[in-house]
Amino acid sequence: MPVRHRRRRVLAGAALAGSLLLTAVAPAALAAADTGAAPAAAPARGPAVPPLDTQALRAAIADLGDPQATAAQVRVEGSAGRWYGTSGVADLRTKRPVRPDDAFRVGSITKVFVATAVLQLAAEHKVDLDAPVQRYLPDALPADFPPITITQLLNHTSGLPTESGPGVPDLSTPEKVLQHRYDRWTPRELVSQVGRGPMKFAPGTKQEYRGINYVLAAMVIEKVTGRPYGEEIGRRILRPLHLTRTSVPGTDLGIRGPHVHGYLAMSDGSLRDATVYDQTEAWGEGEMISTTGDLDRFLSALFSGRLLPAAQLDKMFTLPPANVRMVDGGPARYSTGLQTVTVNGVTFWGKTGERYGYNSAMVATRDQQRRVVYSFNPTHRDQSQMKMTLRIADAITKGKG
Repeated sequence: MPVRHRRRRVLAGAALAGSLLLTAVAPAALAAADTGAAPAAAPARGPAVPPLDTQALRAAIADLGDPQATAAQVRVEGSAGRWYGTSGVADLRTKRPVRPDDAFRVGSITKVFVATAVLQLAAEHKVDLDAPVQRYLPDALPADFPPITITQLLNHTSGLPTESGPGVPDLSTPEKVLQHRYDRWTPRELVSQVGRGPMKFAPGTKQEYRGINYVLAAMVIEKVTGRPYGEEIGRRILRPLHLTRTSVPGTDLGIRGPHVHGYLAMSDGSLRDATVYDQTEAWGEGEMISTTGDLDRFLSALFSGRLLPAAQLDKMFTLPPANVRMVDGGPARYSTGLQTVTVNGVTFWGKTGERYGYNSAMVATRDQQRRVVYSFNPTHRDQSQMKMTLRIADAITKGKG
């Protein structure tokens, strides 16, 4: 039997750190589904974004020593300019360079696919976003928990207690991390780790980014449709958009087809390949695999209203009320499925993602003048990753000086 340990608390913190990377760069304060409703109208064109500075973009991903990374790629699309570039190698053993069709682990970008499927079900009147998750999953949470709506899961205002439980492994070294790479989890096991203690806050009153919210959301998809959530994402999004290099791996440990390997630096400085990794620990909230091209196609279709009618799509661009703040006191930055950040005066909507050996993001201006998908492969899971993100963010927003 595989060892079943609880890593959710550690990984939730790491995922949160990854989700804040773009936020940190703000210079000041910072084939449609048949939903039966009209698609969303194209948004009004926003302020012009700066012309692309391809030299800055190339420089942003050229330095793989700070932070230490083995590869990087950036794809920029949209009406304000296009560019694609890479650095490093997809495989340290063969020294093969990165190619546009190379897949990678996208981490929490998975949440946007899950949110889209839930919003489609809402448009089909199969899910009530204002109904408590307990209506759909009556036995998943403790009976004394207050009602938590589907919207509160999707915009991270649930207030659920921190996951806890016996057998939380020691992940203090990268060697120990890899000792648990084959641990396997079921969704029910993940949810069972939600603490029995008091709620963090009353649902809907604050915002705290939590992966467990999307584990529950994916379970709702399965309950309502009677099919695995990965099949629903395939049926509703991947196949209609011909996202042939995007997948929900489930219990498949590797990445099929051409892909970029992820590596972890060991305590002695040597690198070990961490590509093969059981992703069931990130079920429903961070397990998917994709490419820069597929993610750009998905983001374009989503923002264009090809996947959601207007009422549901608008929710993806609507933050909670102004009185709802992040638990750290900052303004709310997560909508129903996306996150937002303003960098050098340019406002983006999208999502970041992180897994061991992988860091990625897909973001766009609301009017799609600029869409950006990046992925790089840091060898240390720490705040040094922010340096690469900062360089990319500056390059796509400052323009040519």
